[in-house]
Amino acid sequence: MKSQETVGGVHDEGKVWGGRFTNGPDPALERISRSPRRYFDLVPQDIRGSIAHLGELERCGLVTRQERIRLVDALEEIGERFDAGEISPAPTDEDVHGFLERQLIERVGALGGKVRAGRSRNDQTANDLRLWLQDRTAEIARGVEQLVDALITRSEDAGGAIVPGFTHLQPAQPVLFGHQLLAHAQALARDLKRLGAARESVSLSPLGAAALAGSSFHGDQIAMAHELGYRDVVGNSIDAVGARDHVIDFLYAGASIGTSLSRLADELILWGSPQFGWIRLHDAFSTGSSIMPQKKNPDIPELTRGKASRLQANLTGMLGVMKSVPFSYNRDFSEDKHYAFDTADVLETVLPAMTGFVRSMAFVPERMSEQAAEGFTLATELADWIAEQGIPFSDAHDITGRAVVACEERGIGIEDLSAADLAEIDPRITPDVLPRLTLESAVMRRGGANGTAPSRQNDQRARLRSEIAEYLAVFVTKEDQG
Repeated sequence: MKSQETVGGVHDEGKVWGGRFTNGPDPALERISRSPRRYFDLVPQDIRGSIAHLGELERCGLVTRQERIRLVDALEEIGERFDAGEISPAPTDEDVHGFLERQLIERVGALGGKVRAGRSRNDQTANDLRLWLQDRTAEIARGVEQLVDALITRSEDAGGAIVPGFTHLQPAQPVLFGHQLLAHAQALARDLKRLGAARESVSLSPLGAAALAGSSFHGDQIAMAHELGYRDVVGNSIDAVGARDHVIDFLYAGASIGTSLSRLADELILWGSPQFGWIRLHDAFSTGSSIMPQKKNPDIPELTRGKASRLQANLTGMLGVMKSVPFSYNRDFSEDKHYAFDTADVLETVLPAMTGFVRSMAFVPERMSEQAAEGFTLATELADWIAEQGIPFSDAHDITGRAVVACEERGIGIEDLSAADLAEIDPRITPDVLPRLTLESAVMRRGGANGTAPSRQNDQRARLRSEIAEYLAVFVTKEDQG
């Protein structure tokens, strides 16, 4: 059934406005106004919102029970056929709302036009994206959790392998390689907590706000909100349609995850290079060169590092959209879907790839051990021992500095100094220090709660797993619990 001109105006098929217009839109307006094809992915969410809205229309007497059932059946059929690819938006469908109204009217005639009462595209689009974000944040959270689990598991696999820890990308002190992996797991765990906060920020329903002033046909917005899985309703109707900070929260969490992934990616690239040689790349998670037959390239972490900039740009872009618009609905807000969709797509692509890379990489502990003491990483052990003899640490620092100079001149490490060498540097250094100048002693003595000592690693893994379980709880729905 084709839509017809309204009395005294124009109402084009696939649009939900036009009554006060005597001429149709210019093609240039149609091109800029029509939603990108990707935005029609919100059809399932728009149908869910329409079904809940129909319950309100029945409660206030605008539709009968039989009409509501007929409309709900038609909406569910549209959803099934859309998912199956049997129907799709026409060029005349301005947005998801116009597409669904056209489909409804084709099935149930003028009755389909009743669904629009008491609502606006303003609260509809806000609701659609909130529901979509609920679903996608849960999927992304599972991806983050799987990567954290991979890092925790591989930290166990690393056992007692010792590597040089770095500051300023210069050798600093020895650490367990597993401890380095847990550092990345800890950062991603915090990102999961941020993602949970973003999920909480979409837990309020905007439906019933209509265009901006509220609806005269909604008597029980709380019931409608609960039907859709919301915790409550947005407290102010203007804020309900005029806010997008929940999108910004999601984009911020996504940008933070991207930054953590990029830092992990950068170290994976370094560790896999011949200069480090700490890990070997699995064939299934690396690529080759078109000209150099020997190459095995870490494309996954490189691509991940590059895509982090897109995640950061999406956050910046959305902040730019919101910085100077009047506080109500503005068409500028349609950019929210572009940024949210892209962030979700990127994360759902890179997270499983990075997880596979981490799970599949092989360790080369002998290379780690060879490098662990390079760059005088045991110097702090000597300074600490001297301070334990009652010598001020400022003096201990200077004495150790002289020891480093002596080692440089001879081309040896701190661990290669003999008791006679040490006594020559300062007579207060006795042979008792020698057992301390080993990699194993250095890591074992860092036994604080967050230290690199082997005795602390299981505690740190257990604490991380507990934190992850806590952060994931916010994503558990009633359906999951059932």
